[in-house]
Amino acid sequence: MGRLVLEHLSLAYAQRSGAFLALADVDLAIQDGEFVTIVGPSGCGKSTLLRMIAGLEDITSGEIRIDGRVVNELDPKDRDVAMVFQDYALYPHMTVFENMAFSLRYRGVARAEIRRRVDHAARILDIDPLVARMPRQLSGGQRQRVAIARALAVEPAVLVLDEAVAALDVSVQAQILNLLEEMKTRYGLTLIFIAHDLAVVKNVSDRVVVMYLGKICEVGSPDIIYQQPAHPYTRVLLDAIPVPDPSIRPEARAKVIGEIPSPVAPPSGCRFRTRCPKAQAKCADEEPQIREFQPGQFVACHFPLAPGETLPTRNGSAPLPA
Repeated sequence: MGRLVLEHLSLAYAQRSGAFLALADVDLAIQDGEFVTIVGPSGCGKSTLLRMIAGLEDITSGEIRIDGRVVNELDPKDRDVAMVFQDYALYPHMTVFENMAFSLRYRGVARAEIRRRVDHAARILDIDPLVARMPRQLSGGQRQRVAIARALAVEPAVLVLDEAVAALDVSVQAQILNLLEEMKTRYGLTLIFIAHDLAVVKNVSDRVVVMYLGKICEVGSPDIIYQQPAHPYTRVLLDAIPVPDPSIRPEARAKVIGEIPSPVAPPSGCRFRTRCPKAQAKCADEEPQIREFQPGQFVACHFPLAPGETLPTRNGSAPLPA
């Protein structure tokens, strides 16, 4: 079982000018066996959120529950969570087998059981012939398979993947994503996947979570998110996906003006308002709370987009003041 619940989760880093909220009041419930993808710009808190779930970052406030058990104070090895990193994070002086067995040995698993789990994970990931090799002898795709197999050998309830295919060729990305989807179906794993490329994860995700500056701004199924986004930032993200159609004029696609504000001093109210073409005075005065916009779609926006609505343009005018 791997039902994951995040309640009012926040993380603050202390600094001279005051506390910096890397994550602010995040609420999210992920069902057992669900494949959830988190998307958003660099610095929005995606990786921080995964590291908190895995126990690699402290929690300032809120709760993380896995199958009803609060895991805030548990060591990473006791959380029933495994993590796959973007850069593989393999020990260069260890063989593939030793890399896969390392965390099991750390947990005190018996030698025979380690062999069984490593062999099983290697077969699933189709890396049986590679277990005696060193990481430097592997391609990028093979290294990522080893990293996933290492996580799978722990037999976790929740598997979190931090941009696990970002550095791979497109064809290899597809292979890894199809493999993850097959693992989810076969073993009932709960998967949380970080991605920058929305086009890559559309066909494998059960739900998509959109983040901006440490907050969740929209949650929904891929069909809803891709066809009827409600948050203006989600619309901008989707329109940033390259479309091989010369008949679609660039000016017809949604754009924002200005740069992402500093997360150290985010705007008041809605954090996206300084770049949002729909922003009004209420957006500066009141922080929007996430709510159900339509069945299965949740959005944190005072003025969400109606189905079929396009973003207005500001004709180059300045955004609302910070």
